[in-house]
Amino acid sequence: MTQTTSRVLEPSDLNAALAVLDREPVTNAFVTSRVQVAGLDPWRLGGEMWGWYEDGMLTSLCYAGANLVPICAGPRAVRAFADRARRAGRRCSSIVGPADATSRLWRLLEPSWGPAREVRRRQPLMVTDRMSDRVAPDPHVRRVRKDEMDAIMPACVAMFTEEVGVSPLAGDGGLLYQARVAELVGTGRSFARFDADGRVVFKAEIGAATDRACQIQGVWVAPEYRGRGLAAPGMAAVLRYALTDIAPVASLYVNDFNTAARRTYHRVGFEEAGAFMSVLF
Repeated sequence: MTQTTSRVLEPSDLNAALAVLDREPVTNAFVTSRVQVAGLDPWRLGGEMWGWYEDGMLTSLCYAGANLVPICAGPRAVRAFADRARRAGRRCSSIVGPADATSRLWRLLEPSWGPAREVRRRQPLMVTDRMSDRVAPDPHVRRVRKDEMDAIMPACVAMFTEEVGVSPLAGDGGLLYQARVAELVGTGRSFARFDADGRVVFKAEIGAATDRACQIQGVWVAPEYRGRGLAAPGMAAVLRYALTDIAPVASLYVNDFNTAARRTYHRVGFEEAGAFMSVLF
């Protein structure tokens, strides 16, 4: 008889957890990057890591922090994670992850956690390992300097508010969000094009980075500059930085209804390789 169980992982489980994450390095880049930096200590990680075991072997994970993220999780693992999440109560602002596992998890949690503010059932995961020869990188897109935080922060807030539907400044006044933006700037993973007055007209970040894959996020063009053809060259520039300096594979995920963005990413060289799903509270 197969013996199964779930539990909160401890720092001593790090190697086993990394082995699970490494099975799908592109899909798991966000969580892997956090674990590689912080380990499994909940205080440093910003949440707990739950593990699902079959016959004594760790086979699935679920990150339970600001986001609830199922990782390499089949139906039985998802059911165990849902039971644990119900007992703990909702502490996250979203559930996000591979569409199949996230959909199963949400079906089990919706009766007690619902209704959600918004459910985005299909967000194509797009991946590339090479530059396209169809779009030349924008030479004006560069790394944001530490002394440009005052310029980049309003653009980041605008992007987040447009994308998520709530301001990142709510709650703690934006302290955590500002710290995250500062981290990306400080590690050289925030990129932008500025106009002559020093205002951001295009920006994007490499939000997650491992030695095998990275994830681009936060792509934004200032409203008054939209429709001028800045997005594709800007993305090509960020992609060049990503593939040259960060990892051999770059990914992103995008809302299926955002046809303009999907078309831009295809032009730059990204191809669909799966789908994510997000449940927003």
